[in-house]
Amino acid sequence: MNYLAHLHLGGPRPADMLGSLYGDFVKGPLQGRWPADIEAGIRLHRQIDAFTDSHPLVLQAKARFAAQRRRYAGILLDLFFDHCLAANWSDYSPEPLDRFTQRAYRVLANEPELPGKLAVIAPRMAAQDWLGSYRDFAVLDRVLSNMSRRLSRPEGLAGGLVELERLYAPLLDDFRLFYPQLQRFASDAA
Repeated sequence: MNYLAHLHLGGPRPADMLGSLYGDFVKGPLQGRWPADIEAGIRLHRQIDAFTDSHPLVLQAKARFAAQRRRYAGILLDLFFDHCLAANWSDYSPEPLDRFTQRAYRVLANEPELPGKLAVIAPRMAAQDWLGSYRDFAVLDRVLSNMSRRLSRPEGLAGGLVELERLYAPLLDDFRLFYPQLQRFASDAA
């Protein structure tokens, strides 16, 4: 799962939202470095990732990718699943997507000490509406291009959007089956 899904699954309180994002930026053991409610959100983020990575529907979705791209299938799937969530938001949340994303951006803006790289990207995330922009499938091309610049082997993502487009219908079906299960898991784990 990527940023939007983690924020959606993490819970509505500001600390929940912060912890759900910190999970991508805070590594290693949690030993009271952050407030307890934020650390609970980081732990939930990690549980969501573990549940997702081992789930049969996700493994099935990854297997849909061409063999030479399978190493990068997790990255592609995380982004695609955020697209599916944004594009079908009203199926999974009563709060309108625009209101949800603005609330998330406010939470980030009001936090004076975001960890590491999150402090750098949070203003850009809000200014460019990264979370809401996932509704538009074509945005994934820009996201993949930006990601590939940070990889040691960027060629692995080359052509990723074309493959996602080819696999759109079956991957959307996988998402629709998987995400309600993930919502239940996150709710039970919180």
